[in-house]
Amino acid sequence: MPEPKDTISTIIPTMRYNDAKAAIDWLCGTFGFTRHLVVESDDGKIAHAQLKFGNGMIMLGSARDDEFGSMQCPPTNSGAVTQSPYIVVADIDQLYTSAKSAGATIVIEIKDEDYGGRVFSCRDPQGQLWNFGSYDPWQPEG
Repeated sequence: MPEPKDTISTIIPTMRYNDAKAAIDWLCGTFGFTRHLVVESDDGKIAHAQLKFGNGMIMLGSARDDEFGSMQCPPTNSGAVTQSPYIVVADIDQLYTSAKSAGATIVIEIKDEDYGGRVFSCRDPQGQLWNFGSYDPWQPEG
């Protein structure tokens, strides 16, 4: 089996949203994701979407009652999340301001970490948990 390229992300988080169309617009407008692929189902919901950020990607879709949907649902349906992405950004202070202005619920205020960098955590309007920071774990210590 060929090895994945070092220049692409090989771990891609997936999420489900009750209103995936609104989530895509909000994530692109607020956090700076770009649409890579958006596929609508016959009923007008999002069957599958890929959003890029830097060399990373998330995949998302509308909440649905199917095999995968029975294992992953929006946090508004379950009251909690069991995973959340951490995204490295160049200007953490600007993104914090943008997220707050766009209605994100800041759950951990922006702060400096002992291990380096600045971070904050927030929930988007549909309750998904997001973590952003200037700390890049791929960079060598130094």
